[in-house]
Amino acid sequence: MPKYLVQVNYVGEGIHGLLKEGGTSRKAAAEAAAKSVGGSIETMYFAFGDADVYAIAEMPNHQAAAALALTLNASGRVTVKTTVLLTPEDVDAATKLSPAYRAPGR
Repeated sequence: MPKYLVQVNYVGEGIHGLLKEGGTSRKAAAEAAAKSVGGSIETMYFAFGDADVYAIAEMPNHQAAAALALTLNASGRVTVKTTVLLTPEDVDAATKLSPAYRAPGR
């Protein structure tokens, strides 16, 4: 099952909700949301820095990952950045492909 790095930032009322409900409640909500599209949260950490939350999620496909990101972003209480993760085997398979490409100016 494809894996994704999900970076979440709380904004506005989302920050108030986090303060009120706490981290474990938000983890449970994230797990329920992932499950609702056939996925799961492998791990989830709150952090200082560029993002408030870093999670590794497994989703059945890109459409499920996109649906989850769109729904979270539409709430207006968080912003989400989703990155597709590749396994070493995925990279091995990619190195065996030979795309046809002409660089600019050549």
